[in-house]
Amino acid sequence: MVRADASVNVNVLQNATAAHFGFRPTYRRVWMAKQKAVAIIYGDWDESYNELPRWVLGIQLTMPGSVAVLRTCPVRVGGQLDESQAYFHRLFWTFPPCIEAFRHCKPLVSIDETHLYGKYGGTLLVAIAQDGNSNILPVAFALVEGENAESWSFFMSHLRQHVTPQPANFALTFKGKDARRLLVNAAYAKTEVEFDYWFDILHSENPAMCEWANRIEYSLWMQYCDDGRRFGHMTTNISECVNTILKGVRNLPVCSLVKATYGRLAELFVRKGREAQAQLGTGQQFSQYLVKCIEANLKMARCFTVTVYDRDNSEYTVAETTPAGSFSLGSYRVSLGSHTCDCGYFQALHFPCPHALACCAYSRVTWQPYVHPVYRLSYVFSVYQMGFTPPIPEGFWPPYDGPTVIPDPSMRRPREGRPRSTRIRTNMDETDPNRPKRCGLCRQPGHTRRSCP
Repeated sequence: MVRADASVNVNVLQNATAAHFGFRPTYRRVWMAKQKAVAIIYGDWDESYNELPRWVLGIQLTMPGSVAVLRTCPVRVGGQLDESQAYFHRLFWTFPPCIEAFRHCKPLVSIDETHLYGKYGGTLLVAIAQDGNSNILPVAFALVEGENAESWSFFMSHLRQHVTPQPANFALTFKGKDARRLLVNAAYAKTEVEFDYWFDILHSENPAMCEWANRIEYSLWMQYCDDGRRFGHMTTNISECVNTILKGVRNLPVCSLVKATYGRLAELFVRKGREAQAQLGTGQQFSQYLVKCIEANLKMARCFTVTVYDRDNSEYTVAETTPAGSFSLGSYRVSLGSHTCDCGYFQALHFPCPHALACCAYSRVTWQPYVHPVYRLSYVFSVYQMGFTPPIPEGFWPPYDGPTVIPDPSMRRPREGRPRSTRIRTNMDETDPNRPKRCGLCRQPGHTRRSCP
C-alpha cells in the first residue's frame, strides 16, 4: 500500500492490518512500520541526506541553469569541530523551465508551506505561479528546518534572485471574524466608493483594526490601489491546489522528495503543454478562462446605454438600466485608451468589463486589443514550451568529495507516543469563548441554519 501511495493514511493502514491479520496494532506501531516501508522502497532516511550533494551536481549536469543551493551546519564532537561531517540545514532549488515559465505567467507569486511527515521533521516551502488559463504550477522549492524569519528570508531572497523580483504576499490576522470579514471586503473593493463603504462600517465596529490597517501602505493590501498588479488575486489560495501535484512527497526521505519534484513537474509541463497546443490547433486566440468571462460580460452588456464624450481618446459613459429599461441603476466612466472603468474590474483583471464591452460594441471596434497578453493561448503555450530533459542516471553523476551530510538530531521525531502535530497555531485558529454562535444564513445569534426563520 505504501508503494502505491506514500501518502496513505495511517488509519487506513490500521484498518487494513486489522482486516487482514485479525488484530489492530496501535497508531504508533503502524506509523513506525510505515516509515520502515518507505525506507525500504525509497532509501534509508539518514543516507538520503548524504545523497543531496550528489543530486545537486547531477541536476546541474542534467539541466544546465538549474539552481540548487545547499546549506549545512558544522558538527562538533566533544567541543571539537568534526570536518568529516556536516548537518543538513537548508536547500533551495528550481529548474530552468520553471524560471522561463514564470516570465509568461501572471506577475504574481503565491507562497505556502507544508510540514514533512517522515522520520525527521522539517518544512517544504513552495512558490506557486498561475498562467492565463488559471492553471497553477510550482516555480521554486525549499527544504528548511521550520517556519522562522531566517528560513523564510533564505527562501524569499533566492526566489527573488533566481525566479522573480516580485515581493511576497502577507497574511492578516486579527481576532473577531465579523470585523475581519469587513476588512476583507474593504481589501477586495475595486473602487474607492466601495472601499469607503466597508471601511466606514469597520471603523464603527472596530476602530483599532482600522488604525492597524492604516499603518500599512494602501497599495499593499487594497485592490483598487494596486494598479492591477494582482490580476484580481487577493489570497494565496492557489497554493493549496499544489498538493495534488506533490501528493505524497512529504512522506518520503529528503532526496526522494527532491527527485520527485523534477519528475512531477516534467509530467505537468508535458500535459499542460499538450492541452495548450490542442487549443491552439482549433484556431482559438484566448484561454478558455477568458472566453468564459467575456461571454458572461457580453450578456450583461446588452442592458447598457453608451454615450461618447471623446471619440479620439475613447472616453465614454455607460448607463446601466434594468432589463425592462424602466429605471437606471447607475452610470460608469469608461476609457478604452487607458483601460479603465469606474467599476474597477477593467484595470484589476486586465480584460474588458461589461461596460467596456458595451463601448466596444457601440464604437464597432473589437475587444481583443484590450486583453492582457497573458490570457492569449500563445502566451499560455509559451509557459510550457521549455521541457525537462530525461534525468542522467545516478551512476553518471559527478563525484562529491565534501563532508558527509547527516540529518540534524534535533529534527528527529520523538520515539515514544503518537507523533505530535507540527502545525503552527495562529490567532485565526483560536475561538473566542464569549463570542455567540451565529446562523450561517442570516448571521444573527440565537439559532442555526436549520431553524433560521
